[in-house]
Amino acid sequence: MSSTAIYEISVKTGDKKNAGTDANVEICLHCDDGSKTATYNLDKFFRNDFERGQKDSFSVTGISLARVDYIEIWRDTKGILDDWYVDVIEVICSKKVFIFPFFRWIKANYHYKVRHLDTSLPADDPFKEQRRMEINDARQEYQLTVKEPGFPAQVKSLPEDEQFSFDYVWDISKRKAHAIFLSKIVKLTSGNWKDIDDLKNIYTKEVFVLPESVALWTNDEYFGYQRIAKMNNTVIELCTAVPKKMAVTDAMVKQSLEGVTLAEAIQAKRLFIVDYEILDGVPCGRDESVICAPVALFFVNGKRKLMPIAIQLFQSPGKDNPVFLPTDPEYTWITAKLWFNHADSTYHQSFTHLGGTHLMMEGVAVVTHRNLSPSHPIFKLLAPHFLFLLALNTRALSNLVSPGGWADRAMSVGIRGMFEVIRRKCRLWRLDIDGTLPKDLERRGLLKDDVLPGYYFRDDALLVYNAIYNYVVNYIKIYYESADKLVSDTELQDWAAETVLSKEKGGLGLLGVPGNGKITTIDQLATIITSHIYTCSVAHAAANFPQYDQYGFPPAYPASIRGKPPTDKTPLTETAVLAALPDKETTLDMMVVTYILSERTTNCLGNFEVQYVFDPPALAVIEEFKTQLKAISRQIREKNKTREPPYPWLDPQEIPNAISI
Repeated sequence: MSSTAIYEISVKTGDKKNAGTDANVEICLHCDDGSKTATYNLDKFFRNDFERGQKDSFSVTGISLARVDYIEIWRDTKGILDDWYVDVIEVICSKKVFIFPFFRWIKANYHYKVRHLDTSLPADDPFKEQRRMEINDARQEYQLTVKEPGFPAQVKSLPEDEQFSFDYVWDISKRKAHAIFLSKIVKLTSGNWKDIDDLKNIYTKEVFVLPESVALWTNDEYFGYQRIAKMNNTVIELCTAVPKKMAVTDAMVKQSLEGVTLAEAIQAKRLFIVDYEILDGVPCGRDESVICAPVALFFVNGKRKLMPIAIQLFQSPGKDNPVFLPTDPEYTWITAKLWFNHADSTYHQSFTHLGGTHLMMEGVAVVTHRNLSPSHPIFKLLAPHFLFLLALNTRALSNLVSPGGWADRAMSVGIRGMFEVIRRKCRLWRLDIDGTLPKDLERRGLLKDDVLPGYYFRDDALLVYNAIYNYVVNYIKIYYESADKLVSDTELQDWAAETVLSKEKGGLGLLGVPGNGKITTIDQLATIITSHIYTCSVAHAAANFPQYDQYGFPPAYPASIRGKPPTDKTPLTETAVLAALPDKETTLDMMVVTYILSERTTNCLGNFEVQYVFDPPALAVIEEFKTQLKAISRQIREKNKTREPPYPWLDPQEIPNAISI
């Protein structure tokens, strides 16, 4: 005669829009030996069960199973709202805990079967029909499209599953009003700035604090620092030859080179270049606006500081396109730096931030949902890094980056120019170089830490990149003991194939993907996944979170400039700088939005908001990853005690898991 047992069942309903249900829910517990319990209706009198974000507990008595290997659960269509999204179901019996991660919408009258810990490759899943059904459903919900010519592929329409459950955090208009209210800032009237002090007077102690850049914006050392430790850290390169298009001579820069020639500086690896050829001819949002396509040289001086030594504002040398120098009249040189930073900010907002993180990763998230089951270990590895991304992008593109929206108002190039920059860079971007930090640094001649001292972005980003790579390798080795396992994983191979399939044929169309659509080695898979996780966390953090300090003070980093760039070395005054700055209303708009974008809204790297992984060996790998990140955090904080100024942006405690803002 079979003995009986008491089963404590807890059900966590997801915190998503319409996740709760009023339907009748039934469950049956199974053991792999063929035994099973009776069917139980999960319901408590006088309680509204299965509400959004709610955890409900039930106690049932039934046949004693040796183990609860899988559960079977289903619902009907009773009630006004019958949709239901389940996060996790936990069963406890005789102090044994069995966990069933769902993270699924439960269709009416379909009997879902989920195994304890729910982690399996397609070939090992006993519920193959359910798995195929879920992927087919996902392919209907998550479809790729190219919304702008030349753009990364994006989601065709936002799935209901991706909607924000708490809209206020991402409502930019409401948050702008709230920030202005909290700051007690007086609404700026229209008009221009009287002088620099007039501009400084708008800052408050409550919210819009005085940016660091206010005191440093005219300083050449700070200008060099902006290239390597602010937001656009992946453009500078080791200069191996002065380009012929730059009309610079040894005589011009003699005072800046501390007794060496350009050739000697190149030989000693002390000369660096930033070349914005990609901006040449980019259209502007307003007909009267101008965007430069500058090329500039920087020199590491005897104090190991990166200093600007020459700026040419356009690509072709000529009488009306001189090389500006630190020895030029003070405000003439400051104005040249202003126009250079204007170009730098254009590239930053267009690609470093929007195109290279938000948009690039949106397509990756879509391909992941389309091809990997929620039970797949690689889905569980990647999913925390896509949190809120699709909803955030959809909202941003409809509000901030839309005709007449914030980008059109606050940036000289507007969305017309931004989109052109994204198109140009997407034609060149490769995952195995641009998306793989060590290879990108190697391409730019900056991988070794004895080249370009003070390159704090490189130093800190490499630490975190390597930690991510080790974490990914250790995780995937749990599930792929051999190359055969990789090759035979149909979902993984479909995922890889759609990643490289051309956009014209409905794929993601990424270039430079290891394996080119067929994954055969651990290193290939680890490189791809590390690139995605790094981009969603480290790359986005570096591009996003220093924004207020830079954009919040327009002379330091103007997204918008009025008038025309200088065409000769006529001495200029502070008045010329003020005349070029955006007006008061545009300045406030830039301050408020970049302040909001500089806030963190999700947990730090490794501390996942949603726990998809319950498999003990994988949990151990995650804990090891967290431990390594904590050690890196201590290391970076120790370094920042002597850095001038500190570089806090890539402390792992400050890097969110996902592109969450």
